[in-house]
Amino acid sequence: MKKYLFVTAVMMAVCLQAEAQTLAPDYKGTGYNNPISANIFCADPTALEYNGRLYVYGSNDHQQFIANGKKGENSYGEIKSIVVFSTDDMVNWTFHGTIDTKKLCASWVTSPWYQGYGVSWAPSVTWRTNEEGVDEFFLYFCNSSHGVGVLKANSPTGPWKSPNNKLMIHYDTPGANPSGTNANFDPGVTIDDNGVGWISFGGLGPSTIMPEAARIVKLKPSMTEVDGTAVKIHAPYHFEANELNVIGGKFVYTYCSNWAQRNDADWNAYQEEHGISAPKPNTCTMCYMVSDDPLNPDSWVYKGVYGPHPGMGTNNNHSHLQKFQGNYYHIYHGAPLMESWRSAGVIDNDCGIFRSICVNKATVNEGTQTINQVTTNLEGVTQIKHLNPYEWQQAETMASCGGVDYEDFTNINKNTKINKLGNEVSENMQVNMKSCSWISVRGVDFGAGANKFTLRAKGTATLELRFSRAGAPIATFEFSSASEEMVDQTFDIDATKFKGVKNNLFIAVKSATDFYVDAWQFSNGESGILEVENSTPGNIVRYDLSGRRIPEGQHYNGIVIERMTDGTCRKILRRQ
Repeated sequence: MKKYLFVTAVMMAVCLQAEAQTLAPDYKGTGYNNPISANIFCADPTALEYNGRLYVYGSNDHQQFIANGKKGENSYGEIKSIVVFSTDDMVNWTFHGTIDTKKLCASWVTSPWYQGYGVSWAPSVTWRTNEEGVDEFFLYFCNSSHGVGVLKANSPTGPWKSPNNKLMIHYDTPGANPSGTNANFDPGVTIDDNGVGWISFGGLGPSTIMPEAARIVKLKPSMTEVDGTAVKIHAPYHFEANELNVIGGKFVYTYCSNWAQRNDADWNAYQEEHGISAPKPNTCTMCYMVSDDPLNPDSWVYKGVYGPHPGMGTNNNHSHLQKFQGNYYHIYHGAPLMESWRSAGVIDNDCGIFRSICVNKATVNEGTQTINQVTTNLEGVTQIKHLNPYEWQQAETMASCGGVDYEDFTNINKNTKINKLGNEVSENMQVNMKSCSWISVRGVDFGAGANKFTLRAKGTATLELRFSRAGAPIATFEFSSASEEMVDQTFDIDATKFKGVKNNLFIAVKSATDFYVDAWQFSNGESGILEVENSTPGNIVRYDLSGRRIPEGQHYNGIVIERMTDGTCRKILRRQ
């Protein structure tokens, strides 16, 4: 049984009237929830819901940005990994690192060339519980325009493996787009109500009203092979960005429209032929179609536009429609972070477009499969639950940040020392915080009040806790450890100041030397070695220290109050 030694440090005196130290700039913007990451460029989002969390995957534009030396055009040629984020409140996002597709697909065939590995763009993800009761996750991505590959895992964060030795869909796949004409890219996967998998793909057809480049094909029960021949989806003004959903028992196919000239006569003829009244889409918008017989090309009905051109500095469009906690969300990319960096002079104005993932609310009528047009903005979505500071929070969980970096997040540096944090996708997930850097989380509920703050880190730093970036520190303390491993140090804080709901919490670094942070947690318990009081399972209701009930079966690190349902017994379970 592991025990953590909590070292109580002497808190430094703080004068709240003193002028606060200037911190690194906030390029995301206070009050903005878009983009989801304030320091990583990522695009082409896809998502899934699992165990109360929303997991979002995207193309790793940041890998290209780093490979370019933080300048030049985004050619996409160095994007050889997939980024992973997750959230349970839609505002504070945990960065899980990257999936190194180049490494995972290193053994793929090289002949014929179009079945081998080159890059990983535009992922699409799904999951199921198989007949043996094991959860299986399937992540599809496109290898440039040549085809679609697949990875498999038993958790949304891996470890991932390649079940095939080549692309799953390529130029030789029956019904796929032939080489030299259209593209076999931008996969969109779903599993229907009968447990059958389907995948859409294709794009870059002629710039006309009916490019005939969109495809859909059934998947075998393994989810790693196609079953039969791909058929066309007659999608008007189709260009790219295919995704699939099953809503109200019907298939909903979404895609990005092309730049073809919109001719009224052509569209009037299309409306009359298909008996629809939807207006023609503008260029670079997200459109959708509905079918109850996906392999019948004539069954697909065009319903209209649901996602506008995102603007935000980008010249393309790619989105995913995702239901999470009973609500639908439009997850898409723009380039607001790139625009902010350009405006601030952080990068040159001639730097290419490196994109960022954003989220806005969507309204869907499941009975009619109707999607209202989404409004996209930097404000983003409303936080759906408060963050619990009495649980361990990974340092990679942020609403925003400034001046921080992640160790080995691009998987480019082969010489980075491997640590033993074991944090999901990337082996080296820890946050490097330098002088004047900061991370922030939003909507933090301290309940009755916290009198201790524990930091799991290594190195040396002077830190501050603030409730605004430019505000005075509420607490200041020194962290110092010469250990190569992460250690926990606990600091006393004023419980009268850390109580109730705070809109923002900033963990800021005044000065630092080789300082890396893994996680943090608040408490109002005792310091020292914490033991566990054994308890007998029964009719017990569990609460955290703020009085919030902990759902049955949920793992919780920290002091837990156990109360018998008849009210006759109450005990404290201390963390081990």
